[in-house]
Amino acid sequence: MLWFANGAGLLLALAIIAIGTGYIASPATMMRSFGLPLPDDGPNVAWWLRLKGVRDIVAGLLVLAFMMWGAEREVGIVLLIEAMIPAGDMLLILAAKGSSKSALGIHGLTAVVMVLVAIPMMIGAD
Repeated sequence: MLWFANGAGLLLALAIIAIGTGYIASPATMMRSFGLPLPDDGPNVAWWLRLKGVRDIVAGLLVLAFMMWGAEREVGIVLLIEAMIPAGDMLLILAAKGSSKSALGIHGLTAVVMVLVAIPMMIGAD
């Protein structure tokens, strides 16, 4: 079971890095799937959206760094803490009356998967 959690943790880290890269490369396109309407158009909107990309990339790199050190319990802790990001996104989208489908189907599901991956890593580590 722990091999599955490690593989899923790796996939989560790579996915969040890919999402972050997408926000840097094409922020308006990526934001359309987030669950909130695009902000008012202006010359600096894309740069504000790219900030999310930088943070996503760093969040994924943090998981990868702990995985490279072989610290399974710590990887689980990091994933558990980072699960607050998609959970917070979900709650903010729902509070703003954004897309419930995106809030629950993307962000909520991501948070649940992160928690389900984190738990065996934290309790199964030596």
